[in-house]
Amino acid sequence: MTISIPAPSGAAHLASVRSHFPALERRHRGHPVAHFDGPGGTQVPRDVVNAMENYLYHHNANTHWPYPTSEETDVLLAAARAALADFLGATPTEIAFGANMTSLTFHLARGLGRGWSPGDKVVITELDHHANVAPWRALERDRGITVVSVPLNVGTGSLDWNRLEERLAEKPRLLAIGAASNALGTITDVGRAAAMARAGGALTFVDAVHYAPHELVDVAKIGCDFLACSAYKFYGPHVGILFGREAMFQSVDVPKLAPAPDYAPERLETGTQNHEGIVGAAAAVNWLAALGTGETRRARLASSFAGLHSRGHSLLQRMWDGLSDIDGVTLYGPKPGSPRTPTVAFTVKGRPAVAVARHLADRGVFVSSGDFYASTVVERLKLNDGLVRAGCACYTTQEDVDRLIEGVRSMSS
Repeated sequence: MTISIPAPSGAAHLASVRSHFPALERRHRGHPVAHFDGPGGTQVPRDVVNAMENYLYHHNANTHWPYPTSEETDVLLAAARAALADFLGATPTEIAFGANMTSLTFHLARGLGRGWSPGDKVVITELDHHANVAPWRALERDRGITVVSVPLNVGTGSLDWNRLEERLAEKPRLLAIGAASNALGTITDVGRAAAMARAGGALTFVDAVHYAPHELVDVAKIGCDFLACSAYKFYGPHVGILFGREAMFQSVDVPKLAPAPDYAPERLETGTQNHEGIVGAAAAVNWLAALGTGETRRARLASSFAGLHSRGHSLLQRMWDGLSDIDGVTLYGPKPGSPRTPTVAFTVKGRPAVAVARHLADRGVFVSSGDFYASTVVERLKLNDGLVRAGCACYTTQEDVDRLIEGVRSMSS
């Protein structure tokens, strides 16, 4: 399958991409639905669902047994590791699967914590989703470690790098940091942060859940030890993916059953996995790669992400400018042109975030509201009623953006 890279002015190209998403045919209260809820979970193309259906109907079995469907499952899971390895710039033995990023992070944290002692430190940040906070906080109770936090610069929506440097000078065992804020869209230079951590002898864990749909991950370039993301944020099913350097995967003392595999990466995977979901995650990677050109899957992904990034930036600028022009609307996070994803967070004066979301939903514009589990960000912004969040995806159109803007304008007038 070959799909043209969608460009801001390429209506036919964008229409081709949109044709792969049955969800876009939905209407609500007479309006076609504009899905801006991608930061909470994107819609899914037919190819992904077809791959999952094909697995369940024709190959469904448990692994590592000497009969055809089991052997076919082994082959499909190996192919999925290869696909996700290409997606992250890793090798297949560095890719583990789990229920979601949160479960994988708790699992990894327990394993790492077994080798830590009271007084050992972990550095977290105020920008992060709490899936990259709570697992490390749990080790304070379980292992007596100390968790210290790097503050958010409220004015810019970015990390306080001076405080990060100070925290890393305290020689922590690990830096847990997000590559992109799911609340504000801020992209953090995790490569720079990982280098700072490494210089002080610390490991780095990167939450790339919000980053991975918008920027092509390169774990080697980042220089992290671990990185996690979720397929349902990049057009796949609800499956979590964990990258770990092979030596770390082989050595971390994760809880596991004695008879289970004790080699990387399967030793990180607890119990029978969601095989159809893993197959679907691979299909999502292949679908994204089909948007681009190149001799290898990684090259096609790079081409695809370049096109999607260009469109996303154009849509972000349109959304930001339109919302900024409405009285009573306040936008949060870095301005367009800064390192950020095409995700906009805003409030409407005098209106709770959930009321804004309901008003837009009645017009067929689906957005998220609340704190999105990035509750520290919302607390620091002193927003008791939360934020409204609108995120652009590969299927977002200029018309969708204009409908969002007009919907907010109608509420504020």
